[in-house]
Amino acid sequence: MKQNNPHASSKITRRQFNKASAAALAGSAFSFSILPSHARGNLTKPTVVGIGTGGKGKTDITRSAEAGFQVVGLVDTADATKMSTVEMENRRLKGVVEIRNKFSDAAFFTDYREMYEKLGDKVDAVIVSTPDHHHFHASTMGMQRGKHIYCQKPLTHGIWEARMMAKLAKANGVKTQMGNQAHANDHMRRCVELIRAGVIGEVREAHTWTNRPIWPQGFAKAPEKEPVPKWLDWKQWIGPAPSVNYNANIAPFAWRGWWDYGTGALGDMACHIMDMAYWAVDPGAPEKVSAKQAGATAISPPINSKVLWEFPQSRYTSKRGFKFYWYDGYVDADFDRETWSLVKHSEEYNHPESKVLDGMPFQQFGCVVVGENGKLIFNRTHGRWFVRSHNCIDGFDWPERSIARANDQDPYKEWYDAVTGKIDQAESHFGQAGPFTETVLLGVIAQQNPNETLEWDSNKMEIAGRPELDSVVKRKYSKGWKIKV
Repeated sequence: MKQNNPHASSKITRRQFNKASAAALAGSAFSFSILPSHARGNLTKPTVVGIGTGGKGKTDITRSAEAGFQVVGLVDTADATKMSTVEMENRRLKGVVEIRNKFSDAAFFTDYREMYEKLGDKVDAVIVSTPDHHHFHASTMGMQRGKHIYCQKPLTHGIWEARMMAKLAKANGVKTQMGNQAHANDHMRRCVELIRAGVIGEVREAHTWTNRPIWPQGFAKAPEKEPVPKWLDWKQWIGPAPSVNYNANIAPFAWRGWWDYGTGALGDMACHIMDMAYWAVDPGAPEKVSAKQAGATAISPPINSKVLWEFPQSRYTSKRGFKFYWYDGYVDADFDRETWSLVKHSEEYNHPESKVLDGMPFQQFGCVVVGENGKLIFNRTHGRWFVRSHNCIDGFDWPERSIARANDQDPYKEWYDAVTGKIDQAESHFGQAGPFTETVLLGVIAQQNPNETLEWDSNKMEIAGRPELDSVVKRKYSKGWKIKV
């Protein structure tokens, strides 16, 4: 079957690329007299810096190098050269050590602001794999300097940040990608095509779910203060967010369970699990959002929750509009302060009613898209998706490909292909990922204000009648971290 590549007609010449790069740099808040290597014609080995090297950062940096990037810099608040042997063996720190050893020739920094100033034109692209509260600053500083950006999900910590990131990416002409890796899978792209072609009719609703959080959430106060390890730049780790005393129960892993640094299970997993349905329906901005939750506190996200976004009618949805449901967390669990962990009293986690799944086991799937004529049951991690039709689909005009396929279904290769000019953009570029992240983060605000229906004005970027929530939509940054956009 012939593949229709929407990028084929939009490839730019090297001369056009040079002009665009120069214009972007000239208009940015920072200027350099030397263009990045890809703008000088060296398109085969673009240079990259990894900001955040442990956890997912290890994977992002390694896979980007395998895709063809040259790693010239590493940034992390944890300095492996200052760790003891015991600390190096800590399973949460081993990735930091391994990446430092693997790319021993790369320049190392604990502050990405210093990296940008010192490496400057030596950098073509940047990978941002930090905790959520650093995504905006690390990515924005790069885009303002003409750097291509791969940023982990959720794209940002706040809604205003996501809006600005999408605008900056477009204004600076950079190649971008959010780290929701399954977006590159063929079966996801095929299901998007099928839903848009009408395989289940106009879409009424979508249901998505996860067992997360599996890390501590629902605590009411911070753990006791501990000495900051000599290998950790704690001030830089806090960065633009409100300060808290160091404790090993915050970093390097459990920061997701803090409103100030992470966005809970919804922020962590929704950009993966909601992705296919959101992409397929392309619903625009929601009008309303509401949440029910258990265990949330002023500083920590809920132990479990259910969120509902309500959208008006759009191209692929029912005339009655579109409802998007989210379910997370174990239904019988609580936070144990002594062990600083979630304790599960059963293995059941939140999921849709059985009638939504037509009897299919919820543990094997993560998404159901419900249309006027049937359902599509889906899991991003494997290709076993099902169409349950209310009507006979004999005669359905199965569509040809309309979405370009990623090279080897690899998001890092797709980003590399965008950076080197083989395609226009990776499919999860910030123009797509920004609005999607806004929707997800609106759900986070609903979790913080449970049992209420919040009305969202996307144009004004505000929740109607709730001016006190403006500071959540656009947060204030700590001293020294204000950034001009």
